Amino acid sequence: MTDKKTLHKCGHSFCAACIDEAFKHQKKCTVCSQVYGPLIGNQPPGKMILSHSSITLPGYESCGGSIHITYKFESGVQGPNHPNPGQRYSGITRYGYLPDNREGQKVLKLLRKAFDQKLIFTIGRSSTTGANNVITWNNIHHKTNVTGGPTWFGYPDPNYLKRVQEELAAKGITE
Repeated sequence: MTDKKTLHKCGHSFCAACIDEAFKHQKKCTVCSQVYGPLIGNQPPGKMILSHSSITLPGYESCGGSIHITYKFESGVQGPNHPNPGQRYSGITRYGYLPDNREGQKVLKLLRKAFDQKLIFTIGRSSTTGANNVITWNNIHHKTNVTGGPTWFGYPDPNYLKRVQEELAAKGITE
């Protein structure tokens, strides 16, 4: 190994030129995935729109309401950081729901940060339809239904808010 460089958080060592090149793409250790700076994903341009509702979520009846997130993406052409640059992708609208309480508002702030860092969606193969070159979720799970429990991506799910914070932390998104 020439010009050895040891990462300060995890202690893994690399050739300095190699790890510097890797960090140009993602600022995380290539061995253990320890994050060393803000990760920026390849989510296409879109909008994250918030609204509040008096509808209560199962398991959070004492909150007095819920937060509704609408993600909107127009159709476009894949850029150089996408799997198939120059190919088109179709626009989508997706929804997410959070309880309107302190923890739900905390998760909302984290989701906003992840959205701004282009981490919530990506372009790839849909696991539900098998279609390629579509906008898909990027391993930060959302409750896309108000009811139905975990089986239907809804509430009640008492561990969801903790779980999504862990998923966000794995991508370097913390308070």
